[in-house]
Amino acid sequence: MNPQQKYTIVVNGRPQGPYLLEELKSLDIKPNTFVRTPEMDDYKEAHAIAELRELLGFSYQKTAPQYFAAFDQRLLASVIDHFFIVIIYSVIILTSYIFVETKDERIMAFLVPFPLVFIAKLIYGGFAEASAKQATAGKRLLNIKVTDLEGSRISVARALIRNFSKILSVIPVFFGYLYSFLNRKNQCWHDVAAETLVVKDRLI
Repeated sequence: MNPQQKYTIVVNGRPQGPYLLEELKSLDIKPNTFVRTPEMDDYKEAHAIAELRELLGFSYQKTAPQYFAAFDQRLLASVIDHFFIVIIYSVIILTSYIFVETKDERIMAFLVPFPLVFIAKLIYGGFAEASAKQATAGKRLLNIKVTDLEGSRISVARALIRNFSKILSVIPVFFGYLYSFLNRKNQCWHDVAAETLVVKDRLI
């Protein structure tokens, strides 16, 4: 905590200050009062700033996610992920052709293990969505991520449950994916099963 730090607060829609930390004690600061320091890019609510919670006795009030990734964003992210995995798969198979001579054997070598692409996607998705980035490569490119219902990072176990529950969303006739159009949080069936959300930072 820096006692010389200066804070600007918003009162009745107008910025006031700057004030030193100790001066804030005499002001009517509420947990939802917007506060900013010169180092901050934008205003934050007072309860979201650690030193103000300590000074004024506020508790951190977590804000639930408000913006959810649309179906087309999620579909494009999945296509991107599969594209990267298919490239890796193709490189591995083409390398194996060094040891496979006939055309028929090469076709079989490519097609027989191909279902592993989808299994690899599910496993990769589980670990990537539980990582610090909370997203696969495709989701990161589209600036969306997977969270729990409160917007927090999920565990590997929950992420794997989410990904392998996509089988529920595929059967019958992909209705579990189409369910996102009927859900105000754009959840598919596998999101409901794992109690997760796919969120974005703001409306695009």
